[in-house]
Amino acid sequence: MATTADFRNGLCLEYNDDLYAIVQFQHVKPGKGPAFVRTKMKSLTTGKVIENTFSAGVKVNTARVERRPHQFLYADELGFHFMHLQTFEQISIQGEMIENSDLMKEGQEVEIVVHAETETPLTVDLPPFVELEITYTEPGEKGNTASTTAQKPAELETGATVMVPIFINTGEKIRVDTRDRSYSERVKK
Repeated sequence: MATTADFRNGLCLEYNDDLYAIVQFQHVKPGKGPAFVRTKMKSLTTGKVIENTFSAGVKVNTARVERRPHQFLYADELGFHFMHLQTFEQISIQGEMIENSDLMKEGQEVEIVVHAETETPLTVDLPPFVELEITYTEPGEKGNTASTTAQKPAELETGATVMVPIFINTGEKIRVDTRDRSYSERVKK
């Protein structure tokens, strides 16, 4: 059990027969009336984000979740297969539980969030940035290579497509932000 005073980003709660992680919260003390806590919570089972308001001091049930290091092995018709980095146990997870799964390449290290009491995998978290090679993109136009605002699509080695600046060419390695699928920078060799 916890109260609203214990709220912090990442805290997992049992709410409406589901598991939610607090994404954002704000304690509000209006001039008139009781204090309350406004929250944004993300469902760990569906990925849906909801907003909710709790009265200050109300007790909530917390859920114990663990982040476990795994390595992505391969994908097939049964799902995505991972190996625990310390116990070497292998598990298979459906693609719906992995946000931006097309940015994972074989051998990639990820963290799997597991509900500790039921040993149920909830989500797969990729690292914030991944380095991938561009397999195909249109060549940049001469004279238009200095601008970083003009962008073009580029296909990566995993099959994903992201928008990159016009000066990036086929065969280069880039760093991609997995949270919003955006180009971050060119990787120096």
